[in-house]
Amino acid sequence: VAGRSQEIQRLIGRSLRAVTDLTNLGERTLIIDCDVLQADGGTRTAAITGSYVALHQALQTLANMGVISSIPLKSAVAATSVGIVHSYQLLDLCYDEDTNAEVDFNVVMTSKGEFVEIQGTAEAKPFSKETIDFLLSLAEKGIKQLFQVQQAALEAAEKGI
Repeated sequence: VAGRSQEIQRLIGRSLRAVTDLTNLGERTLIIDCDVLQADGGTRTAAITGSYVALHQALQTLANMGVISSIPLKSAVAATSVGIVHSYQLLDLCYDEDTNAEVDFNVVMTSKGEFVEIQGTAEAKPFSKETIDFLLSLAEKGIKQLFQVQQAALEAAEKGI
């Protein structure tokens, strides 16, 4: 596995394990095969957000089959990118924005408001704590919207839509 692919696999794995009750899951291995089919950037964060939906569906199937008694998830998890591009604070950077960012962050959060991972880089010049606070707040707002999208996707799948 190439270095970048392995790093993304580890990031997705950390994110999913953070919200999974591993004790109640038992000694099982789940393989989530995640391909981002279309994106203008933010493939890592899209992979995390989509992988949670796949994990939830897989666990729901195991529960429906009676293999596990309940879905061993403590909360949802989603991710987004934020950054500063040409002095503008942006949410969910596309490829062009990411390559021109003065500052960029990838943020992974649980639906309980906890951070799983924060990865930030000063591409042009150092940034202040105030910048961090603002960007994390912006990421949190975006991730809350992603939780709603995840829930809608799970409800639609349950209805067979």
